[in-house]
Amino acid sequence: SRNFLNASIGCNQIKLLSFIFDSPSTTVNEAKKQRKEAKLIKELDKQKEEEASEREQLEQSQSKKGRAYTVSVALPGSVLENAQSPELRTYLAGQIARACVVFCVDEIVVFDEQGEDVKSVEGEFKGVGKRGHACIQLARILQYLECPQYLRKCFFPKHPDLQYAGLLNPLDSPHHMRMDDESEYREGVVVDRTTKPGRGSLVNCGMRKEVRIDKQLKSGLRVTVQLNKTQKNESKVYKGTVVAPHVPRTEGGLYWGYSVRLASCLSAVFTESPYENGYDVTIGTSEKGSNIDQTTLSPFKHLLVVFGGLQGLEASVDTDQNLDVTDPSVLFDLYLNTCPSQGSRTIRTEIHLDTRYFSNLCKQMLNSLY
Repeated sequence: SRNFLNASIGCNQIKLLSFIFDSPSTTVNEAKKQRKEAKLIKELDKQKEEEASEREQLEQSQSKKGRAYTVSVALPGSVLENAQSPELRTYLAGQIARACVVFCVDEIVVFDEQGEDVKSVEGEFKGVGKRGHACIQLARILQYLECPQYLRKCFFPKHPDLQYAGLLNPLDSPHHMRMDDESEYREGVVVDRTTKPGRGSLVNCGMRKEVRIDKQLKSGLRVTVQLNKTQKNESKVYKGTVVAPHVPRTEGGLYWGYSVRLASCLSAVFTESPYENGYDVTIGTSEKGSNIDQTTLSPFKHLLVVFGGLQGLEASVDTDQNLDVTDPSVLFDLYLNTCPSQGSRTIRTEIHLDTRYFSNLCKQMLNSLY
């Protein structure tokens, strides 16, 4: 009766459901659903792989800390002539050195804006009278300040030009290490000590122990040493490898001081560049130049920024016998005024290098690289 009828209806419902799920259309729908799910899973996996690849590339780019480009600054040695005493000359040179270190300048070129000095065949710079001496004195003080303190006695004997250099504040550059500072790179001097054949020279790197390098070098030579990552504490010496001076910058991302070059005239600043293809972007600074805030700096490998003396770059161009131009702006890719709307008729070179003005140029440099 009623129970039998309900059981019969229930049985029929089960058969109906079984028929629906076993039908070909249901199987096709399930297959489509599975294909969609598989496609979604595949897309998600691909997206995860792409994200992982991007993360890996980002980590690799971050791990490459090196800086390939260089920044050079050229200025006349005559900037010291306006100082009234040897103490003020030294202080002025210290200002220039500190400004260049703050902005990670890699090369400082001191040129004679009078165009009277020449270089001998041996590469010695011969000053003529008081003007030539100013160039040499500025270069000597700049070199002294760049050298790590523990190496100065080896490379700088007593000299009248350095009489007051000890009063200057230290530059405290990254390569000016303390004895117990930990660093992958260090500056050192090869010591005069006999070593066994097949063993490298010993180098004084300002540490508690000397460093044995991988090469035999002449004593008294300044070298850049890359220390081995693992050192044996019980060993009498540390171990390291001699590398090029630019390696801490190009591979380690460290600012490693500046080199100093003397040029006999303004044109020699360009023609005697230490880089194979010279400077690819050159900038002259003058109150007659374009507003730096309205200028865009193109990407570069080797940048040169030239500052004039008290009479500007025009005076340097007029006295350079190698130049047939009268307008200094034609010598540069950019001719800029780093301090628009100045309140003084002239801005001294050391003020141009001051953080308030030179920083505008450095901002342009960074914007061109990123």
